[in-house]
Amino acid sequence: MGRYALAVLVAGVAGIAPCLAGAADGGYTGSRACAGCHRQIYERYASVAMSHSMSLVNQAAPLGDGPVTVFSAKLNRSFQVYRDGADVYQTEWESDAAGNTVFKTVHKLEYAIGSGVNGYSYAVRRGSYLFEAPLSYYARLKKWDLSPGYEFADSGFSRPMAAACLYCHSGQPRPVRDRNGLYLDPPFRELAIGCENCHGPGAAHVASNGTKKAIVNPAKLPPRLAEQICMYCHQGGDTRVLQPGKDYSDFRPGNWLNGTLAIFRIASSSTDADLLEHHSAMQASKCFAGSNGKLSCFTCHDPHSRPAQAEAAAFYRGKCLTCHTEASCKLPQPARAARGDDCTACHMPKRDVTVISHSALTNHRIIARDGEPPPATAQPEDGLIYVNKPAGDDHLPRLTLWSAYGELMEKEPAFQARYLALLDELAKSAPENGLVQAALGARDLRQSSPDSNAAATAHLRKALDLGFSSGRVYADLAEALARAGRLEDAVAVLKRGIEMEPYAPEIRKSLALRYINLKQYPQAKETMQQYVELFPEDDFMRGLLAKAVH
Repeated sequence: MGRYALAVLVAGVAGIAPCLAGAADGGYTGSRACAGCHRQIYERYASVAMSHSMSLVNQAAPLGDGPVTVFSAKLNRSFQVYRDGADVYQTEWESDAAGNTVFKTVHKLEYAIGSGVNGYSYAVRRGSYLFEAPLSYYARLKKWDLSPGYEFADSGFSRPMAAACLYCHSGQPRPVRDRNGLYLDPPFRELAIGCENCHGPGAAHVASNGTKKAIVNPAKLPPRLAEQICMYCHQGGDTRVLQPGKDYSDFRPGNWLNGTLAIFRIASSSTDADLLEHHSAMQASKCFAGSNGKLSCFTCHDPHSRPAQAEAAAFYRGKCLTCHTEASCKLPQPARAARGDDCTACHMPKRDVTVISHSALTNHRIIARDGEPPPATAQPEDGLIYVNKPAGDDHLPRLTLWSAYGELMEKEPAFQARYLALLDELAKSAPENGLVQAALGARDLRQSSPDSNAAATAHLRKALDLGFSSGRVYADLAEALARAGRLEDAVAVLKRGIEMEPYAPEIRKSLALRYINLKQYPQAKETMQQYVELFPEDDFMRGLLAKAVH
């Protein structure tokens, strides 16, 4: 791990952890309340992929006649997905050279995430926490394989389902604020993306007998403002950072997205990135420039319906012909016919998504010819392109920019100096910010001056007092206390951390180490046993426990 990697992790929490406490309904009614007056639109929307963005697992687990087993030679793990009655399970195990089972764990799948266009990933419940399952189903190849990211490391059933993801894949999630992976019961008011995701809370509209002023109609908004709704989920960038004091639940249709979160792209990176760059790609197209800004997401997409597959080529060709003519295409007719007379086959080709196996997304840059380079972009002084900055709005909170550097500096090391410089600035201008205090503590913990450990302790304690309680902060504070010889205090801090984040492996590892330091071996052994029960995929801890037992 790099020198400032922990600071990156702390900063990263700002982008993924804070979320809606879920106690209030926020004026939401659920999509069924819309169906009474808008039955035809409601039923048309049922054919759109968004309306199936999340479902109960037994509705979206293609298994055929029996279980499916996947073996990863790199991880030396076997995975299986199977049905047992009405339920679906995934299991993971490791076998030694003699074929003996080293460990095996089984979890029931609860939710399927995805519409099935590219496939499905799955969530399991562990207590009130939601975690990703290690196997996903990929529709293009009609096969089960490791979930995205699992090809690099075995996370078992312990990768938290972040609120940042579920706000785009579900209708109304109910995450607990500042508790990564923890959700209220039930965790969703509405499973799939529904009417209110795009039209805003509907309670006032229903109560006023359909008063139009009490609901947002994106079709009546100016194009750039309406597109903010789409960008919320269809514009990724290299990082997305919540604005100070904001949660993902704060965005409302009809408002500018940058009031809730800022989207950044590293200036030197390609504008042809292949994951959720739909909006910026469209704006980089010659078609957008030639339309004088009239081209928008809604020019080609009706969120309430989608053309049948057999009609899609003609449907989208009709959209192109609102600006172009048949004579605009210089391809000979036989070649056009071979492509199904489909404009998108040449000008909006699908590309493999490098970060999601076996998946493809449409290139929205609308290229004139294959291999056409993206337009040159200005290189801003701070090295970042503020993707969703509204025209004429140059205000960007320093805390937001600092968080962006923190999340991106491992990818772009040049940002490290800027991150640290801004941290020094924020130590003076935002001393009551828990995230800043946690980052200051992480920084000081990795310095070797005589006073750095005491400074780290003070910063980390203040972060917790301010309510910033990520697992990394507890682990860092325990490390600082242990260095000062205060092992009992370190144990107490780690126990508090486990109460707050029972599925944070770094806290439990640190607790086992502190018990060993104190020569409290029975407690150390018990802690390691609890750890291995929760995270059996961890080879190192299983080996350490085996030595302790013998």
